[in-house]
Amino acid sequence: MKNQIAQTLSHCIEQLKQAGQLPAEVTPNIRVDHTRDKAHGDFATNLALTLAKPAGCAPREMAERIVAVLPEADWLVKVEIAGPGFINFFVAEDSKLSAVKTVLEQGEAYGRSDAGQGQAVLVEFVSANPTGPLHVGHGRGAAYGASLSNLLEAAGFEVTREYYVNDAGRQMDILATSVWLRYLELCGEKIAFPSNGYQGDYIRDIAASLKAAHGETLRHAAEAVFDGVPADAPEGDKEAHIDALIERARTLLGEAYETVHRTALEAILADIREDLGEFRVTFDNWFSERSLFDSGLVDAVIEKLQQAGYVYEKEGALWFRSTEFGDEKDRVVVRDNGVKTYFASDIAYHLNKFERGFERLIDIWGADHHGYIPRVRAALQALDLPAEALEVLLVQFATLWRGGEKVPMSTRSGQFVTLRQLREEVGTDAARFFYVMRKSEQHMDFDLDLAKSQSNDNPVYYIQYAHARLAAVLRQAEEKGMPWDRKAGLAALGALSLESEQALAAELAKFPEVVARAALNREPHLVAYYLRDLAHGLHSYYNATPFLVDQPDVRNARLTLVAAVQQVIRNGLTLLGVSAPERM
Repeated sequence: MKNQIAQTLSHCIEQLKQAGQLPAEVTPNIRVDHTRDKAHGDFATNLALTLAKPAGCAPREMAERIVAVLPEADWLVKVEIAGPGFINFFVAEDSKLSAVKTVLEQGEAYGRSDAGQGQAVLVEFVSANPTGPLHVGHGRGAAYGASLSNLLEAAGFEVTREYYVNDAGRQMDILATSVWLRYLELCGEKIAFPSNGYQGDYIRDIAASLKAAHGETLRHAAEAVFDGVPADAPEGDKEAHIDALIERARTLLGEAYETVHRTALEAILADIREDLGEFRVTFDNWFSERSLFDSGLVDAVIEKLQQAGYVYEKEGALWFRSTEFGDEKDRVVVRDNGVKTYFASDIAYHLNKFERGFERLIDIWGADHHGYIPRVRAALQALDLPAEALEVLLVQFATLWRGGEKVPMSTRSGQFVTLRQLREEVGTDAARFFYVMRKSEQHMDFDLDLAKSQSNDNPVYYIQYAHARLAAVLRQAEEKGMPWDRKAGLAALGALSLESEQALAAELAKFPEVVARAALNREPHLVAYYLRDLAHGLHSYYNATPFLVDQPDVRNARLTLVAAVQQVIRNGLTLLGVSAPERM
């Protein structure tokens, strides 16, 4: 109905141009909204307010001009001009029910649009360092990124989902060295495990698989490993200690160091893939950071920036002049020891994204990376790339609560709640839904007890129960010998005269608009809110109204309405990665 009104208004504008009442070059953005107060009609537009200035008249006069050329339509009861020039539309009751027919005709496609016009978008999310299992913080980014990607596709964007694998750099070296030290323990060596190493039990598991595959061929005496290595904390410097151990591992293992590195990486990546798959999060690409070095792109991009005068040498290191583009300070791209920084490979990675033809880049990062945004934008500007095409969305951490108490978490110590543990406790459906109930940049408290409860206070249970309730109604109709006749129901929609029925139909009509807005504003929580409101309307209708009545026309009309509601609930839950059960 909104589109129909917008098309009608577009026709009015052309008429006014031809009549000389509106400049020919005016191309207004026609916006039609649902009214909050039904006393002001069903829909409203501020078109007259936007056209008044170019037309050289008062907004209310402009509204009168538009209304004067509105064609008569069966679906339109009346039109009113309100306030300074708003135009309110009152739609015929039977026309409000047209959404029911549209839902059933389009089925799973209902809610989709072409708002994105096929724009190629790369959504990069999760991208957690493959140094350990995913934890609950990663889970929120995963749920948000996957839901947003689904919404963007539904809104007509061409979406590619990508996980950037940080398989190069110091953290991976710390991981490989941690695994090797645990391997040496399994071989019988007495190891003083570094305080800055990875502590979790998963390190021992990888070490065990390393020993199973290679026996003791990678074994070296603990004395040789620690000889001359700087002291660890608290007496010494833990960073210098772990860096020295990394270098010692490289020296003693030689080419075999790559075997340890690869074993650790592949084990954790396999776990991450499996974990995300069970969380209903999939990726089109798993992009390797190391490939940027192997292809020479990192060296090439540094050289390009150097030639453009944006990279300079200072104290043996190479610095990028990010302050020239608004960053608070210049940034190192090559350290004084010749090691390239994570930022250097990140510049190359974003260049690569543009080289692959993406028109918009959406990076979903943890909120602690906020300060990283200006330097990445600065690098794009320095490379003459459209920095405005990069959109960084931040995801705040999620705090878990159980029994009214905060659940503690520390990643490096290995004492944290993994995403897998969360799924096992509350289920994938509850985790996916709870994670997107708030704006991504807002801090969220995740109530584990609520997520597990089977009550109306649990929003995902409340919505899924609405879907299951309707499935039960349709089964009961079959069992009682009065199966739903879809064709008869569509023909009898006029029998839906109750206010609750009209309200449900009107709510169904809003779904495509909600999906498009959620995609364009990057706000999946809008769909979660919508589904909760739709479920509330359905439960109220269900509790007050008998469906399987003797009158065939009323019965089939009501069953048609609830079948449409069920379809929309299913479509919405699917976009959020949540199942729509038939029985509960």
